[in-house]
Amino acid sequence: MATTSEMRPAPVEEGELPGRLRIAVARLSRGLKPTTAAGALTTSEVEVLATTSRMGPVKLSELAVVVGLNPTMLSRIIAKLEDQRLLKRLGDESDRRVCRVQVTAAGARLHARVRSERNDVLSRQLQRLSAEERAALLEALPALELLAERLLERGDRSRPPPAKGTDPDALDSDAAG
Repeated sequence: MATTSEMRPAPVEEGELPGRLRIAVARLSRGLKPTTAAGALTTSEVEVLATTSRMGPVKLSELAVVVGLNPTMLSRIIAKLEDQRLLKRLGDESDRRVCRVQVTAAGARLHARVRSERNDVLSRQLQRLSAEERAALLEALPALELLAERLLERGDRSRPPPAKGTDPDALDSDAAG
């Protein structure tokens, strides 16, 4: 009997593409989340740190959309990462309601270790694929990156859009407290 690592998935029918792709991406994500470098940080905390590191000083409202967290949860995570000196809050001189966060030097070092560890895990698994399978991934990568960008641009993550007349930056003042 073949082990899971020896089994090859069945060919994909057009109608199966969304479901199969979603499952594959979720499994890849789950397999890359646990890292030694992250220590006791939760997956959400690592994601907030990584996203802040990639985006630079970022408004909390933008960060909430990208990482898909509500303002209360994001505020708690920011506070914990601040306590660990991995992030710091920045005020906005032109609008005191707006709060930005920025990764600290210690946060950048931790993010680099987590990213390196995840890349190493993925590299080892990619080497186990055949040359043809790696070539197929190389060919599919631009389309996958475009799909990811489009999903992030939507920013809805299956949630209804904000009510008309609401201020999206109100998240900043709520989460800053």
